[in-house]
Amino acid sequence: MHEPQITITGNVAWPPRLRTLAGGTVVADFRVASTPRRFDKSTGTWSDLETTWFGITCWRGLAENAAASLKKGDRVVVTGSLVTRTWKNDAGETRTGLEIDAAAVGMDLSRGPVTQERPVRAERSSEPLESAWDGAPPADPLTGELVPEQAVAA
Repeated sequence: MHEPQITITGNVAWPPRLRTLAGGTVVADFRVASTPRRFDKSTGTWSDLETTWFGITCWRGLAENAAASLKKGDRVVVTGSLVTRTWKNDAGETRTGLEIDAAAVGMDLSRGPVTQERPVRAERSSEPLESAWDGAPPADPLTGELVPEQAVAA
């Protein structure tokens, strides 16, 4: 609950890998490369600094939307909890990586316009719904009691 929150901007290194866990929870993961640039006043040129790589994990609906929307090379903004993970590689060397448990992922609009496609929802029909009461005798609006057709005509 008290993990550090971070927002990064970078490029998707590979398309999200979507999978379903044993309990049915959907998860997607991908990597983002973030390379800061600095302007060198003495030479009048821009230079790239060291690239930082982040593993991104998305859960549930965010996972499904990320997998459907992102592709390699997309410029994204990711916000979430920062986690440092340590593991041993095949050679037995200890490695450390930065991972973000994503709360939100979006496209970086400084690179160009993006349109969002909202999920399609079932439309409500303007046609009245068929009912088991269609063709039934009319009811008294106050009591709900069925009234004979002759009483309605009077």
